[in-house]
Amino acid sequence: MALIEIALIWVVYAVVVALLAGIASTFVYVYQKPRDRSVSVTIVSIITVTCLLATILLLPVDIALVSSTVSSKLGQRKEWATQQKVDDILYSLTIIYYTLFSADALLCLLVIPFTYFLHEEYDEVESEEGRQTLASRLWGASKYTIGFLVLIVIIFLVGLFLPVGRPNDGKYDLDYIRKLLGNENNGERALTFALGLLTTIGTLLYVLYTGAGLALLPVALIKSAPVISAPALTATTESELAANRERQRQLEGRATGNEAGLNSKDRRELDALVREERTLVRRQRLAAEASGEKEGWFIRAWHKIEAIFRPVKLLGGILLLVVTIVIWISMLITGIDKASNSVCKHKCGYILAHVNLFNPVNSALVESSRIFPIDYVIFLLITMLFFFSSVIGIATIGIRFLWLRLFDIRKGRTSPQAMLMATVMLTLIALAINYSLAMMVAPQYSHFGSQKFCNHRALPGEQPDCSTHPNHIIPCTEIPTYSSATNVCTPSVASTFLDRITINFSFFGIVEFWAQFFFLGVLFIMILTTLFRAPKMKDYQADIDAEEDEEEGLLASTSRRFGATWQDITGRATNNNSQN
Repeated sequence: MALIEIALIWVVYAVVVALLAGIASTFVYVYQKPRDRSVSVTIVSIITVTCLLATILLLPVDIALVSSTVSSKLGQRKEWATQQKVDDILYSLTIIYYTLFSADALLCLLVIPFTYFLHEEYDEVESEEGRQTLASRLWGASKYTIGFLVLIVIIFLVGLFLPVGRPNDGKYDLDYIRKLLGNENNGERALTFALGLLTTIGTLLYVLYTGAGLALLPVALIKSAPVISAPALTATTESELAANRERQRQLEGRATGNEAGLNSKDRRELDALVREERTLVRRQRLAAEASGEKEGWFIRAWHKIEAIFRPVKLLGGILLLVVTIVIWISMLITGIDKASNSVCKHKCGYILAHVNLFNPVNSALVESSRIFPIDYVIFLLITMLFFFSSVIGIATIGIRFLWLRLFDIRKGRTSPQAMLMATVMLTLIALAINYSLAMMVAPQYSHFGSQKFCNHRALPGEQPDCSTHPNHIIPCTEIPTYSSATNVCTPSVASTFLDRITINFSFFGIVEFWAQFFFLGVLFIMILTTLFRAPKMKDYQADIDAEEDEEEGLLASTSRRFGATWQDITGRATNNNSQN
């Protein structure tokens, strides 16, 4: 039974990663510029996104595996869960974590920079003339990548020799934490420092992009249906453009027959018609892009699928808005609890001995853990919500340096350089998401899952028995106050990594903890903006450079939106909806 349960968890993980690898491939293909696609950029982006998704999704697997060792009904380890079996599970998880974390770091700091410079080294003119070879491009990219290689070496050397901080001045009882963390070797300490540094950098990106995306994602789903369909827009634009050009020909013909030229009134009308023509031409191009007329069959099929799922997206957006508010409340409660009741405050990264305040998300996960795999599915959905919110945030805000916009992330218009930069940002944000989920959203569940222990008193040398005392079965906590818990509760490997970072390098723990409040502030402002202010909606007919946008409510023109959705699916415009 034990082997079947463990194998089932790993099979589910493998299937989910395989599905998300397909989603990652679709994401890269849809967002890249068709004319600027690079094989190396595409392959590296897909591999990196798949790797970071595998890293994020390993957290619920980690929790499910350690939870499977304990019987929640008895508060004891299961018969098969000997200490050797538990150690084997933790060891295999640790190896996978080290592999994924190392791969993420190398892809982020070495492979992607090399691919970026390799793409930059390509000169189309010299390539056509035969003066540029693959060897010269590889050498040029390698020269620029040496700096990143030196950076990796420096980071690991600092982590290797930097003294760690373990507070113990008589006020703190951290014996259990030290036992939990175990003995580190120098390699583990260097990797811990590197992960702590990358997680801290990713937290800064997480505050801005994930905070904004978590509020914008529900709104993006709600307002996904356009007021007018692409076929109707194309037909309307073509007729308006034909009428515009015919009127211009009339005015120009009037000017050729008059030596004085056009009068001031006709001149103003002609200038207005010229400006209107430019707008209509751009509108025609946007309508063609929206319908996928100039793209391949894959893009056209993608637009059809998007149109089919628009009604579902509307209801899903409303549900996600409610879920986002609940997550915000849970994170705020955990932050207040940690700031007020942490056993050693900033000296150990605000580790919490046990949850003192009611956390809705944490409590829901603990309660749902009674029926596997409900808790696993819920936690998996929360994890993916944070990731896709990060994608939405990057696509909306763009890649910026301070106030300067460097790259745009848009469907069919993302350059290879922008795609690589976005992939690096998502990799760093993924590390920050791991911290936020484990330490803020559901700290108790992320550490111990559904594990519970029996605190009923027992005779020396005997195991506590709660079969007749169910009230004595309580959930495991980060620092249990009962000695019996240490023989039952097994912390997740991910939480152990994070605790190791915050204890050994408290500076990282301080920055990552207080950054969560900035994240909540960004999310709060964005939620208020989307709830109490009608968002500016850009339909297909709105040009990206237009200064005047039509303001509409979230649920405005519902019937027109569903009509436009049907026309996008069928690819035909009706007479009733041929005009906006």
